[in-house]
Amino acid sequence: MAGITARRVVVALDCPDARELAEFYAAMLGWRIRDDAEYSDWVDVVPPEGEPGAVALACQTVPDFRAPTWPGGPVPTQVHLDFYVDSIADSEPAVLAAGARRHDHQPSPDGQFVVYLDPVGHPFCLCEE
Repeated sequence: MAGITARRVVVALDCPDARELAEFYAAMLGWRIRDDAEYSDWVDVVPPEGEPGAVALACQTVPDFRAPTWPGGPVPTQVHLDFYVDSIADSEPAVLAAGARRHDHQPSPDGQFVVYLDPVGHPFCLCEE
């Protein structure tokens, strides 16, 4: 059976304030925010105009949002993002300046990925191949 042909994939993140989290990811990635006045609870974060990008992020306001408690605890991680970069050391200052923080738990034995938390607690990684 043949699969679908998706022109774009959007990964949506639940959060307490869609605009605030979208601003974090836009700043961290150098992407732009695309507003849709019809949906105030949903904000898209997309690659810059003209830059190819079949993947985008969206931030969705959820009134009863609870931050994930990864690696254990009562609130599971619903999504995990990996951002592949040329150098974690060179990329980390921009990630921290945007508002992320390093997670206390770092499971990579060889440092090929580092776990961070976005401002509302979603874990994500910077990875080197």
